[in-house]
Amino acid sequence: MHQDTFSGAKLMLFVGSQLLVIRRDHAPEIAFQGFLDFPGGGREKPESPVECVLRETYEEVGLTIAPDQLIWCCKNIRADGQTGWFFATHLSFDAALPVRFGGEGLGWSLVQPQAYLASADAIPHFKISLDKYLAFCQGQAPN
Repeated sequence: MHQDTFSGAKLMLFVGSQLLVIRRDHAPEIAFQGFLDFPGGGREKPESPVECVLRETYEEVGLTIAPDQLIWCCKNIRADGQTGWFFATHLSFDAALPVRFGGEGLGWSLVQPQAYLASADAIPHFKISLDKYLAFCQGQAPN
């Protein structure tokens, strides 16, 4: 993975068959206010994409994910030219029990991936990354 310039990283964190999502704040500086978000966020230099997503996931939901638990990644270049990274991991329900909401956003919940894709309040380019990941998984069982 390149150590290039990137703005941030997000984690599609599956708990059993469901996806952990965070409801975004309504703060004026936040894009997609009130939408369903994935754990993750902005880069703190000189972080790598993996370091960024693991730190942000811990800060936002209190879960420590090991780098080798990340089973998929995809670089995403947004319309505004910013580069971000998407990762995926799967945890058992028991492994996710210690979720501790970190206070960024309005709360967290578990949703079925197809419900996220169909939701009007899911972030559109996140839907694209989730769809890519689900297509990747069709021929391959996730770890």
